[in-house]
Amino acid sequence: MSFFEPSPVLLALIFVQRLVYFEVLALLALLRLIVGRGAARLPAFLTLTICAVAIFTTFAPALNLQSVPFYGDAARLLATGGGAALPLATSGVFALCFLFQQRRWRWIDLLHLLGVLAFVGLWAITRV
Repeated sequence: MSFFEPSPVLLALIFVQRLVYFEVLALLALLRLIVGRGAARLPAFLTLTICAVAIFTTFAPALNLQSVPFYGDAARLLATGGGAALPLATSGVFALCFLFQQRRWRWIDLLHLLGVLAFVGLWAITRV
């Protein structure tokens, strides 16, 4: 492959990183927020908030909303570490729900773990 023909795995990583990961994580956090009890809802709320800001930052240029005061800082944060730092940090916050006994629907944790492993796997394959 040449410089102008990126690999399909790289394109898949960019697609997942920009248009899938935060949306799915926000859905899982919303489910945890609705059905969770007690302190298990706090990390879910924080995760949902971070995901909402990340989704807004992704679509702000298409909606001509770059003049929003926090857009520049959010865009720089989203690009940190090649774009992998914020999704992994947000997943780390959501993984804190696993520590609380009040959580319900434990399959949400399994889906989250599978999503993180898929994301890290795609990222690792592109580094080879």
